[in-house]
Amino acid sequence: MKIQAIAAAVLACATPALAADFPVRPVQIIVPYSAGGGTDLSVRILAEALQRSMSGATVIVRNQPGGGGAIGTSAAVHARPDGYTIGTGAQGPLALLPHLGGTDYQLDDVQFVGLFGRNLQLLVACKDAPFTDYDSFITYAKDNKPQIGNSGAGGANHISAEAFAKAAGISIESIPFGGSSEARTACIGGHIQAMVASPAEAKAAAEAGQMTPLFVMEPERIDLFPDTPTAVEKGVDFTWSSWKGLIAPKGIPEADLAVLTAGLKAAVEDPEFRAKMDEMGEFVTYEDPAAYEARARKDSEMAKAVITDLGMLNMNN
Repeated sequence: MKIQAIAAAVLACATPALAADFPVRPVQIIVPYSAGGGTDLSVRILAEALQRSMSGATVIVRNQPGGGGAIGTSAAVHARPDGYTIGTGAQGPLALLPHLGGTDYQLDDVQFVGLFGRNLQLLVACKDAPFTDYDSFITYAKDNKPQIGNSGAGGANHISAEAFAKAAGISIESIPFGGSSEARTACIGGHIQAMVASPAEAKAAAEAGQMTPLFVMEPERIDLFPDTPTAVEKGVDFTWSSWKGLIAPKGIPEADLAVLTAGLKAAVEDPEFRAKMDEMGEFVTYEDPAAYEARARKDSEMAKAVITDLGMLNMNN
């Protein structure tokens, strides 16, 4: 009887510990965009890597598009803080949209889990533009307002071009289009003078003689464009890239949050994850919660200043 009593006591003590293990049911990642897009595909690759890094846990992806990413981001931020519903923290919904108004969340409501990827950006000259490199672009912009196309008013490409102009002390004329493909068509056709482009589309267009890279929005030059300068080396303190990471509601138990944070770090280091992301043209970058939050807050402050200058602050309220 004593043995049975001891065994029962041991079991009683062990059961709460086992019940507290995380995760014991599927973890859901909300993607605030439609299925099939770049963010969705990269998160699905990440989900596979997370299942491996978190000892076989089940990780599923749920698309909740709408509001430029605000609806799905809101769902993640306001989810039950148990770690089983987390979200994709993209630059637009986190750093831009709250300043335009209409969101029911701010950066202070977000628990940052970690960054896993970035999309780099360049400014390129279009067909028949009156400038062909960084220096001639700045010279032209001192006496003129270059027409720079973007994928939509208030979007990341619009804000980045205006933020650079503010940092460089020049003025530009932003030309919004209904998406990056429309802006690219206008650029190749010579209907605008410049545009913000991704390295992949800029590389293909440059090789075809349709675009000319002016500068990279990174701290240092990138391998894909070794001869293209950065704004930083030209004396303008400006960097910009679109980014995505994992976010969660605040209040998740520290032990469970630690599992998610460690799982993400291991997933980003997973060779299979990195290979698949590379095939998609995604730039894999890991940042811990503190660095990720610092990046988001820096971009948010820069975006707020630009949005205020454009008279767009809280326009959706």
